[in-house]
Amino acid sequence: MMRRLALAALVTLLICCARQAAAQGNCTLTDTELNFGVYTGATLDSTSNGTVTCTNQRDGWNIPLDAGTGVGATEAVRKLTGPGGVELNYAVYQYPGYTTIWGNNTAGTTEVTGTGNTTVHFDGQITAGQVVPPGTYTDTLSTDTTSFTVTVVILANCTVTASNLAFGTYTGALINSTSTISVTCTDLAPYNVGLNAGTSTGATVTTRKMTGPGAALLNYKLFSDAGHSINWGNTVGTDTVTGTGTGAVQALTVYGQLPAGQTPARGAYSDTITVTVTY
Repeated sequence: MMRRLALAALVTLLICCARQAAAQGNCTLTDTELNFGVYTGATLDSTSNGTVTCTNQRDGWNIPLDAGTGVGATEAVRKLTGPGGVELNYAVYQYPGYTTIWGNNTAGTTEVTGTGNTTVHFDGQITAGQVVPPGTYTDTLSTDTTSFTVTVVILANCTVTASNLAFGTYTGALINSTSTISVTCTDLAPYNVGLNAGTSTGATVTTRKMTGPGAALLNYKLFSDAGHSINWGNTVGTDTVTGTGTGAVQALTVYGQLPAGQTPARGAYSDTITVTVTY
């Protein structure tokens, strides 16, 4: 099975400046990193620390944070934007407790405040149960003096099993038979299922061959439709079967056909087909 997995990306907050009290000095918040890791559908939390450094600062400071660039975002519900404009909700909280949202003193949010040189904490959270396609999701948030990017990656994953296809006893008449491929892929993850030519000498994806006694061969075919008209091969975009993951098992039927009129030597014939899921 071929696997194509995105790499988890760091969520980085680059905050350079705190808003300062008029004419009372200067304060900066050092670069801070918020790493969400990989979102799998469960609640994902992360905590980061930053250091505020002040020069000649006598009064307090405060740091506002906007709603970001996501369509329909607010300070209370920010949005990461991914493939095709799909959005993933998240929040940024003041530490501790995931209760006070860091914002602009609007919509139930408050600015981060403090005095002098200190360490500040803030939390990021992506809530559970959001179903979105795999890919990279980003947002841009801004304070009064700087902007920073928020990023998270959602990975696709697939597993596959298959049952055997048995033609039974061949007497020279056409035989049809079926087997089942069971694919389980991440919600909304697109995938392709391919079948190779098998292991017998001279086989192709359009004319497969079972090997019997003394290396004798018996031709057969595999199709993706009950009418036995659509060959099932191994070239993505040409003759594979496509689907979109649901998070649950999806059953695909393989339609096998043993053409009539062949006169093979007596005995048992077999072949091994490799199933490849590309996602």
